[in-house]
Amino acid sequence: MKVNFIQIAAIVGATAVGVGAFGAHGLEPILESNGRSDTFETAVKYHFYHTLAMLAVAVWYHFQPERKILVKAMWSFLIGILIFSGSLYVLSLTGITWIGAITPLGGVAFIVGWLFLFWAGKKQGI
Repeated sequence: MKVNFIQIAAIVGATAVGVGAFGAHGLEPILESNGRSDTFETAVKYHFYHTLAMLAVAVWYHFQPERKILVKAMWSFLIGILIFSGSLYVLSLTGITWIGAITPLGGVAFIVGWLFLFWAGKKQGI
């Protein structure tokens, strides 16, 4: 079964909208009591930024599926969202501070994804 990265990016984007809206409205009292509104907002921002990156990569890959390194970029961005934004969501909602220790691993995944894109562009002379 072939993975449809455009659909994955769409689901991840829909999730970003849902989480962001729920955080702004339904979770506001919890976020304020934990003093983590800014942390939650950072998580949503990076979730959105990297969803857009995933969509761009998915479109590129759709037209040039021979560029297998784009698959690595996609998975790196998705892993980054799950770890970076996910850990910040949990931290914001629970106040469990030790979970923030894994957040940088998500940041590393983001950086790796961008480096895969650099390599993909360099390999084809874009």
